[in-house]
Amino acid sequence: MGHAPRDRPLLVVNTGEGKGKSTAAFGMVLRAWARGYRVGVYQFMKSGKWKVGEEKAALALSGIGPGIVWEKMGDGWTWTSRDLEQSADLAREGWEEVRRRIAGETYDLLVLDEFTYPLTFGWVPLGEVVEVLAGRPGFQHVVVTGRAAPQELIDIADLVTEMRKVKHPYDRGIKAQRGIEW
Repeated sequence: MGHAPRDRPLLVVNTGEGKGKSTAAFGMVLRAWARGYRVGVYQFMKSGKWKVGEEKAALALSGIGPGIVWEKMGDGWTWTSRDLEQSADLAREGWEEVRRRIAGETYDLLVLDEFTYPLTFGWVPLGEVVEVLAGRPGFQHVVVTGRAAPQELIDIADLVTEMRKVKHPYDRGIKAQRGIEW
């Protein structure tokens, strides 16, 4: 795909305590898909059992245009995981796959959803991630989501958005709502 002279591959970080980090990234997935970009989404904390609406939409869109690859690299949230070492192994395997995809310039847009968690847990080496993302070849936009993004990641990013919770229904005992939060 040709790019205009003004185009630059960006590293985007969506972080903070508020809702909307992944949702914003998935909005970029739709935008990129509409432009004919090759798109890869790698979810680092969601297991294959976790069904999200965005994945269903991506699969449907892949039937009418360029494909969106959607991979779940985790075994669920850390607070529900029975084996944190297995969770760490899955995150490391996921990162190795992402490294291969970056080296191979597989995607025009790559979303690393909830990737800050394996970084802050020490499951994936932060220095290596910074080096790979900063030195990625070709034209590859990368979006990283998750709370508490490490400063080293923020420092190399082109765009950083911090989501701040002002009010949330969960604070009043209202559970996550289908179609809104998943």
